[in-house]
Amino acid sequence: MAETGAGMPIKRILTFLDETRSADGRDVVPPLRKVAAVAIVDNPFAGRFVEDLSSLTRASEAIGREICAIAVRLLAPDHAVSYGKAAIVGTNGEQEHGNAMLTTVFGNVMREAAGGGKAWISSMTKRGAPGAMIDIPLAHKDALYVRSHYDGMTLTLPDAPQPNEIAIIAVYATRGRPNHRVGGLSASEIKGQDGLI
Repeated sequence: MAETGAGMPIKRILTFLDETRSADGRDVVPPLRKVAAVAIVDNPFAGRFVEDLSSLTRASEAIGREICAIAVRLLAPDHAVSYGKAAIVGTNGEQEHGNAMLTTVFGNVMREAAGGGKAWISSMTKRGAPGAMIDIPLAHKDALYVRSHYDGMTLTLPDAPQPNEIAIIAVYATRGRPNHRVGGLSASEIKGQDGLI
């Protein structure tokens, strides 16, 4: 198992790549590429209530650094323009354990791996059994109000998380939805100053 700087070993890393080249009878140019990297770790608080979850937050930095680097490499030579994050907590844990691992500490690592980002990072957490499915929301990394980039990636994790595990997920995409046409702020109009517009 790979040891993280904060002492939470990564047991498994899962990766996913989804490339859309055609949608609704139209070519997608350039293709939409979405990637996800998932770290499976043991949950030190499974089966017991602990008030202070700061050790999970601290551990998320090293875990995030590793999986975000993997995800960004999967996108190469393309670059991430949108992102999202998620966690699935095994059934002996609490949803809050996943939230503790997706705070600003993890978010800043995601932004750094993407070459920067001003926008709040959309997220989803839940408890789930092995083989759980989760929808991870995506939004533009520099401006939350860019409707064309409201999207998501659906993952099913094989044999994870086990009851005493947590799955931490980082997702990136290279462009907005295929055939988007609902108006709003376009990516070319982003000011990138406040993370909204």
